[in-house]
Amino acid sequence: MNKKYFLIIFFNLISIWFIPVLAQQYQNGVYGTITDQDGNPVAGATISLAGTKTGVISDLTGAYHLKTNLTGSQEIKVSFIGFKTYTETIILEATSSYQLDIALETGYNLSEVMIIGKNKIQEIEALAYNVDVIDATKLKNSTLDVAHALDRASGIRMRESGGVGSRMSLSMNGFRGNQVKIFIDGIPMDNFGSAFQLNNIPINLAERIEIYKGVVPVGLGADALGGAINIITNTYEKDRLDLSYSYGSFNTHRTNVDMTKVFKNDIIVNINAFQNYSDNDYKVNVDVADVNTGAYSRNQEVRRFHDQYHNETFIGSFGVINKSYADRLLFGITLGQVYNEIQTAQRLVRVFGQRHSRSNIIMPTLKYQKKDLFVEGFDASINANYNLGKEQVIDTVNRRYDWYGHHKELGNGNPGGEQSYTHSRFQNNNGLVNASFNYKIDEHQKLSLSNVFTSFDRKQENLLDPEENNYNPPRKSFKNVLGLGYQIEQKDWSTTVFAKNYNQVNNFIQSYRESGSNDPIEIERYNQLNNFGWGIAGTYFIDDRLQIKASYEKSYRFPTGNELFGDGNITLEGNTDLKPESSHNYNFGIAYSFILSHDHRFHFDGTLFYRDAKDFIRPRLNTNQVLQTMENLQDVTNLGGELQINYTHKNFLAGMNLTYENLRNNTKYVEGTESLVYRDRIPNMPYFYGNGNLTYNFSNIMNTGNQLSLGYNLLYVHAFYRYWPSLGNGDSKYGIPEQWSHDLTATYMMDHFSFTLEIRNILDKNLYDNFSLQKPGRSFTGKISYTF
Repeated sequence: MNKKYFLIIFFNLISIWFIPVLAQQYQNGVYGTITDQDGNPVAGATISLAGTKTGVISDLTGAYHLKTNLTGSQEIKVSFIGFKTYTETIILEATSSYQLDIALETGYNLSEVMIIGKNKIQEIEALAYNVDVIDATKLKNSTLDVAHALDRASGIRMRESGGVGSRMSLSMNGFRGNQVKIFIDGIPMDNFGSAFQLNNIPINLAERIEIYKGVVPVGLGADALGGAINIITNTYEKDRLDLSYSYGSFNTHRTNVDMTKVFKNDIIVNINAFQNYSDNDYKVNVDVADVNTGAYSRNQEVRRFHDQYHNETFIGSFGVINKSYADRLLFGITLGQVYNEIQTAQRLVRVFGQRHSRSNIIMPTLKYQKKDLFVEGFDASINANYNLGKEQVIDTVNRRYDWYGHHKELGNGNPGGEQSYTHSRFQNNNGLVNASFNYKIDEHQKLSLSNVFTSFDRKQENLLDPEENNYNPPRKSFKNVLGLGYQIEQKDWSTTVFAKNYNQVNNFIQSYRESGSNDPIEIERYNQLNNFGWGIAGTYFIDDRLQIKASYEKSYRFPTGNELFGDGNITLEGNTDLKPESSHNYNFGIAYSFILSHDHRFHFDGTLFYRDAKDFIRPRLNTNQVLQTMENLQDVTNLGGELQINYTHKNFLAGMNLTYENLRNNTKYVEGTESLVYRDRIPNMPYFYGNGNLTYNFSNIMNTGNQLSLGYNLLYVHAFYRYWPSLGNGDSKYGIPEQWSHDLTATYMMDHFSFTLEIRNILDKNLYDNFSLQKPGRSFTGKISYTF
């Protein structure tokens, strides 16, 4: 059976079993609309049942649907900033729904309800850190993955080498790749491997995405140089099922199942399974040399022919909730596999026809959470996992290909290989233990302690050349990050101070062969690194509409295992001489919100930031420009800013963000000689970019309660250089041109179903990323979702 259909059939079998179970338990609830006294919809109001954890948020039309299996007399509560809290007792009956339309009354001063009226996202954005939050629940009907959702946030650029599942990295305020740490529910993704990356994770997996820029809270214990992204997944304590399937251009299929089942005695089972498949056979413009005739043609439009990608992932857990000894105690397993055909090297001029990679993830997990452990106010969270997955690179054919798909057999005793004759197999046995504790001293003070230990154990072999294995001895790395924080919070202000200790041990053997000798010489290398960082963050509410915040951190980041030892020559060549990088990170921000007559709501958020980094780690092309390798720059600075503007009026929502980064090489002397690229912009990094969006929601389309949502998104990236601006002339700098991309989305929602149609890159413009690798052109996608 074709692998791309396996999980689709599996998901359908799950739904056949699970939907009837849910239908028996959730045929009652409360629904309606929330408005003000003038009849205008109130978006973002919190609707809950008193004494329970059941609650929902009203949408842009003020509509809500609170599902529950409770019956009898229940007290419903509705609250929102600037309005009186509404309460009413209703009688719920089994197998029926209760309609309740509510008009909220104004009357409370905003400052009086600032704390109790905020939802979770508003609470996070009000913190002293420079933080943005993406509400992933509003994107669940889209076909976006987590990476492309982040690409629309201020200060974030998602860099891809191609289409679905392609190699990717994120940049945040000029820092990129591993300088920005990724977490899932506070757990670092360092050891998840290539079988689990942001551009193959569906947005449906997330409840929200927290983006911390420059300064990272102690609770996210990791060596993050420029910031952190924390993906908060859906956490349910009741039965639930989400199913979705999408099909789009380039033969792209995506499927997702998100399921929770709660049994008696508070035993819970969570399953999230998803798959992505694409031929990625879009057209690109490239200079082509015919492999047989040598005829050279410039700027030809050719179709990618060896770029198929598919992944299948299963995330499962079981355990107990709401026990005296644990709020959540879950044992789980993450399983996944990836097949990825490699079409090009780091530049489009080099093309492959058979080279490919495979990887898998086998990772048992443990999660424990408990509030008020031993004493009131002491909360604990412990997570652990260990990845047993493997990575493979297969490059064995004795051929050369061109962009027309022609190939030529190579003779003359050449054993083969389009780049290097190899069937490399390696495993990074990565382990992680993450423990965090919070103690609430009183209503205004809190202590936080966290410790994250990670291990990296690389074992590598070339199945085609056993002799090469003498040069691939085991390589190990251990890292520990310990953090301690103190927070004091008053009515109008709060301050957090923290300190972190970073420790890393690298232990590996370097092998080389002297000229004229057939025997390898091995040198064992051992180094231990230890650094101390600290930071402070504060915020002050001048009034209920105006907030100012400032933060600083002296941060450190150690090189990762792949940066030190390579990734098996998929894309990265190792550099064991890399030094840790550090940075002084400063942020200053102002947020202002106000409401005009007739419910015109505005929100402005502006931030200035400055980064002063030492031993900055950046990628460059290696000598033959086939692989990337990492190098240190002694001194790099970045002064920039971000601006976000949002506007809502009834069913209409508009927003925009702009980011400017002045990332400069501040290294004046290299080995005693003045650098030719001193004060140049760091190449291959966009420095001015932004997004815009418009959304309008039509209510009661074709039937009462049904909704049609139309959306538009704009992406702009200013032109930038691939190489140092001071070197070479205009043609040899290979500039990446200015880019504009337009997307349209239409979603129709009815009861449990939603139907979405998306058109990306409407004008079919050429879009580029790392070293001018071209991305897909215009594409169409349809998606159907079912939620119960």
